[in-house]
Formats: sequence, C-alpha cells, structure tokens
Amino acid sequence: MAKSEKELKIAIMGAKGYPYVYGGYDTLIKELGERLVEKGVHVRVYNHRALFDTRPRYVNGIECIYTPAIESKSFTQLSHTLISMVHACFSDVDVIFVVNSGNGPFGLIARIFGKPTAINVDGLEWLRPKWKGIGSKYFYWASRMATKFYDQIINDSEEMRRVYLEHFGKDSEVIAYGANPRETVDPKHIERWNLESRGYYLIVGRLVPDNNADLIIEGFLTSSSQKKLVVVGDVPFSDPWANRLKSLSDPRLLFTGYVTDPNELAALYSHCYAYFHGHEFGGTNPAMLKALGYGCAILALDTPFNQEMLQNGKHGWYFEKKTESVKGTIENAEKDPDTLDHLRQTAQAGLTQKYNWDFVTKRYLEVFEKLAKK
Repeated sequence: MAKSEKELKIAIMGAKGYPYVYGGYDTLIKELGERLVEKGVHVRVYNHRALFDTRPRYVNGIECIYTPAIESKSFTQLSHTLISMVHACFSDVDVIFVVNSGNGPFGLIARIFGKPTAINVDGLEWLRPKWKGIGSKYFYWASRMATKFYDQIINDSEEMRRVYLEHFGKDSEVIAYGANPRETVDPKHIERWNLESRGYYLIVGRLVPDNNADLIIEGFLTSSSQKKLVVVGDVPFSDPWANRLKSLSDPRLLFTGYVTDPNELAALYSHCYAYFHGHEFGGTNPAMLKALGYGCAILALDTPFNQEMLQNGKHGWYFEKKTESVKGTIENAEKDPDTLDHLRQTAQAGLTQKYNWDFVTKRYLEVFEKLAKK
C-alpha cells in the first residue's frame, strides 16, 4: 500500500456509523471509507454508541469512535453529530466530512477551530412531508447554514446542484453515490414468500409519505393486473400512515417488512416484473441504483431527479403523481413485455462511470486533499 509522506486523516460523521448499514449515508461511509483506507488514508468514523453492543477501536482498518447522543426521535442524530464534531475539532484530523444537511450549523464549530470541512447535503429535506412546521423550517435554515459554514458543499446530482445555486447562491461539487451491479440471483431466495420470477412488481424503501407507496398501491389495486405487488421496507417506529397501508387487505398485496439478507433482497430486485420508484425529494437514490444494478425494468415517478438518473427515459418509464397514471403504466407494462425485457437487458448500462464506487472515491479524495492543503 503506497502512502504519502504525511498520512491524510479524515473524520466522517453524521450517519449511524461503520460497519452499520441501514440507509444511503451508511452505505456511502462503508464503501468510501474502505476504499480510502486501501489508498493509505487514515479514516475515522464516529459511530452512534447506542447502536453498537461491541465497540472495537478498529474495523477493517477504519478507526471507530463511539460517541453518545440525546436519545429522542428529533435530537438523536443532531446531538450525536454535535458531540462528534467537538471531539474531532480537538483531534489531529486534517479534514472533517459530514453527511446530512441537518448538520449544517455545526460547521461553525469547525470553522472556529480552523478545521477544513466538507458536507454532503443530500436531498430536499425541508420539503419532505415528515418534517412539518418547525422541522421544515429548521432543515431549510440548516441547509443555508451549511453553505455558509462548510468549506465544500457536495451534492449527489446535477439537479441538486441547481437547487442549491437557486435557493442559496452556492455552487457545489457533484459526486454521485456508487452502485454494486450483480448478475441475476437464484430465484430460490424468493420462495419463502411464494413468489415466482416476473410474477410481481416491487417497491423498496421506507414507508413514509415522500416515497409515495400509497399512490403506487392505490394505482395497482385499481388495475386489472393479476401479478402481486411486493412492498419491502417499513418504519422503525409506530406510525399511523404506515399502519394504514399495512392494514390493506388484498391477495395481490404483500408487505415483507425489512429484508436484511442481501441475497434475498437482490433476488427480489432481480426477479420482479418491474420496480416502482416513487421517491420524490432526493438526488441520486441508492434504491434506484440497486434496481439498475440488478437489471430491473424501472417505473419511476416523473421528477427531475429520476429523469437525471434514468437519462430522460432511456432506462425506465415514468408515471405522474396520479392514481390513474400508475394504473395506466401497469396496464401498458403488461401489454408490452418485450419493451420491459429490453429495459432489463440494458439497465446496467445506465450505471455510467459516475456511479462507480472507485470513481466516487477518487472524486472524494481529490476534494479532501484540496481541503487539507488549505
């Protein structure tokens, strides 16, 4: 392993930790952190202490610091990053990398200490239905603060770059998330749900309003399809909106809850007739990348973000935010199996270089090295 004369030290914070993988940020930290270590970078990840029963100092060459938090639905993540930021500022790290725009105000602490910083601000958090009133106002304000206090803003799509320029007058580096393409997985992994290859549509994501599972389910149930609709995902707390969806009774509807086995999840993607993507307020979405990587025919909500990811219809079809549009898309998909088969065969071609984890790591390292020289 070739190392520079002075080892570059990067602190990463704002997600649940390493090697904990639950969402997009956790995946980014795992894929990026491991590759940076291979390049001779010292990587320190701040882990949410309550999530780790065992707490080794080093895992796969990554230094893990286990910091506490105020355990509450609203303040866990923010308090964890605040404590981690203070710890990092008193250490010898060269650059602090933060994820999540909600952590925007904490860049002021690093600025006071003279620590170079970068933040990945992700999607339009202030528009998500789950953040109403004060929550929405906080995320808009925090995103604005991120543009003032951090040395480098990172967005994961050109559309999000445009949004930050328009709202906050701040340009950003665009570095997408990466993907890990796989060949078709053995269908035996979907047998536990009595599913057949190409016999079902698939939704993957948290059961929250901004992913529009309710719209897709309603459109599906009003269609004439004889296939099933499989909904993978849940919420980690009791929620009336999610509970209402899960209480729907129809023999064509299957809620699996969380699927943690990677081969089962890969098989669910690989063998679906089509993957429905209703995510509305993000940039580069990890679930969509998985769908491309597993060779899915993709039916996506028509948003600027999804248009960018699917190259304006080259790698998927779009539906409008209307029940009738979902219904019509399903019926057209079942009338045209040849086109859907073509989408499956060409899906992985949609994973251009910008979605390659090695390329993503190269881009991040360039940013970190530039910041460290300041």
